[in-house]
Amino acid sequence: MSPAHVDVAGSGFTVLDRIYEDNRRTHEEIGGSCGNVLWSLARLHHTVVPVLTLGEDQVGQTLRQNFSEAGADVSYIEMRTGIRTPLLAQFVDGVGHHHFSSVCPETHHRYPRYHAIGVEESEAASAMLSRCRVFYADRLSAGIVSAMETVASRGGIVFFEPSAVGDRDLFARALASVSIIKCSQDRIQDLEGMLGRQRVYRVVTEGADGLRTGRQGGLTHMPAYVAGSVRDTSGSGDMVSVGLIDHLLKVGARADTISTSDLMSGLRAGQRLAAANCAFIGARGIFRHASPDDARCALNG
Repeated sequence: MSPAHVDVAGSGFTVLDRIYEDNRRTHEEIGGSCGNVLWSLARLHHTVVPVLTLGEDQVGQTLRQNFSEAGADVSYIEMRTGIRTPLLAQFVDGVGHHHFSSVCPETHHRYPRYHAIGVEESEAASAMLSRCRVFYADRLSAGIVSAMETVASRGGIVFFEPSAVGDRDLFARALASVSIIKCSQDRIQDLEGMLGRQRVYRVVTEGADGLRTGRQGGLTHMPAYVAGSVRDTSGSGDMVSVGLIDHLLKVGARADTISTSDLMSGLRAGQRLAAANCAFIGARGIFRHASPDDARCALNG
């Protein structure tokens, strides 16, 4: 049964991160931008519904349980036989440097790859998606685009954080439903030709230099917040997305009512959360090592 009230639904790159500190494996946790964003918003007490396809294996069960423990509705996480749930190795050194690997450092075998939802999964979730205020995606498939279209048709906000263009026809179809697109400075050049003159809000991240935001033809620079302590910068971009979505939900924004002021206020909150998160190991370290209340304090300044 679809929940009566849905703040955020989402689909995309969700993996189990195996964390190695100084090349020693210390713990495992949800990773991937989609996983980080949805889990964090659930911990901030929003009604969150991941729409995912995972393997019917121990890794998939762990991710499903992690989402459930965070408070997310896991009714639309399909556990499918015949596929394996994706993993990544994340290496951190405790002084701000990190990198990821798709190869297990212990067995030297390649980890399983991500599987996107199909149209069938999107249609099964359509009643829930029609009640969704924000839909988050960082990957595309026919099923994810179908979900975007369902949310957009009811006035919901579609937040898209693409990793690549891929299928240009599918990407162009997705853009017709997108309210906010977020990407790095080195990727925006590939996207501008497809964005054209569409009135989509852009969020262009520039690492330590901050970000630029606005609509086509006029982006405003927002400098980064200086982190008081830096142990790990992974997840910084995801925390910015969390802050923005949290603020849009707080002010009750819809796709046709987002203002530049709302956008910038949400991004400032996200930048504060990202700076605070740098003091902890892990992409969502402030939630894991501190608490959701500390995360909320960072968001509120």
